[in-house]
Amino acid sequence: MQCVFDARQTAHDPQTFLVAGQLRPSPEQPRRAEVLLNGATEAGLEVIAPADYGRGPLAAVHTSEYLAFLETIHARWSALPGAGAEVVPNIHPDRRAASYPSSPVGQAGWHLQDTACPVGASTWDSAYWSAQSALTGAELVLEGERSAYALSRPPGHHALADAAGGFCFLANSAIAAQRLRDAGRRVAVLDVDVHHGNGTQSIFYDRGDVLTVSIHCDASVFYPFFWGHAQERGIGQGEGANFNLPLPRGTADDGFLEALAAALARIRSFGTDALVVALGLDAYVGDPLAGLGVTTPGFARIGEAIGRFGLPTLLVQEGGYLSEELGRNLTSFLGGFANGQAEAGRVHV
Repeated sequence: MQCVFDARQTAHDPQTFLVAGQLRPSPEQPRRAEVLLNGATEAGLEVIAPADYGRGPLAAVHTSEYLAFLETIHARWSALPGAGAEVVPNIHPDRRAASYPSSPVGQAGWHLQDTACPVGASTWDSAYWSAQSALTGAELVLEGERSAYALSRPPGHHALADAAGGFCFLANSAIAAQRLRDAGRRVAVLDVDVHHGNGTQSIFYDRGDVLTVSIHCDASVFYPFFWGHAQERGIGQGEGANFNLPLPRGTADDGFLEALAAALARIRSFGTDALVVALGLDAYVGDPLAGLGVTTPGFARIGEAIGRFGLPTLLVQEGGYLSEELGRNLTSFLGGFANGQAEAGRVHV
């Protein structure tokens, strides 16, 4: 398996993170990419650079208005008298149908859901190459690779079609899924991050051609709070094509694997022939964001179950924050996944 990564993804270095009214260092640090890269190479993956597929695949998922905002907002914000070093919203519309402002301050409130996604001078460039890494992984799968790993940083599964949120700017997993769908694949997105993939869900929520499944800490007590509940099934043509599996806070390996079995059964029923895994490692018991209780050996079991499923699979990195075990957790997952794929291959011979 190959690991797709570009060093430009580390230039984004957010300094602003507001928690319970306190400014704290952002856990979405550039060093995450270094630790994850080491974890991928320890698992034996070959590291390659992404190709540049341009803006078209991004615009297939995001509004052109939003892409223009991400690319230009930092320079426009910096021209304001007394502006801070990062774009951070201080006002939000009370409804998304409100009039669109021309002011950089107003647009920041419109396009940034929360204060966890400050935009700096390098944010657009890093997010762009993060998305291109996911797209390159999708192309590898389309070209016949059984699997690929996109080390997408910054992550993407909280990004809406027209808004950033939760450390996420471009919806990497959704962008890759759309590319696979455009190529005629029957696609499911399986999100195993500790947080619900609300951005991915919202992008496909009224569509029946892409299945979205998320296993996560109960959103009634955990970010993103307003999405991720079991009753959210999709609307219109998408009714029944969204499946949420919220878990009680602190759920450990066995409980997670039980939910994963239900998720994989739904993916099989959908007739899936290409799988995108939104790979969060922040379900780890020692992750700084502390929602679930998955262990390092548990990630191997999760990876093995997904690999054993036997589908062409793109793994797209989402969360997983700096802890002593972060790199080992990735190595554990990738090792388990490879073992599962090998077992699936033997079964089908």
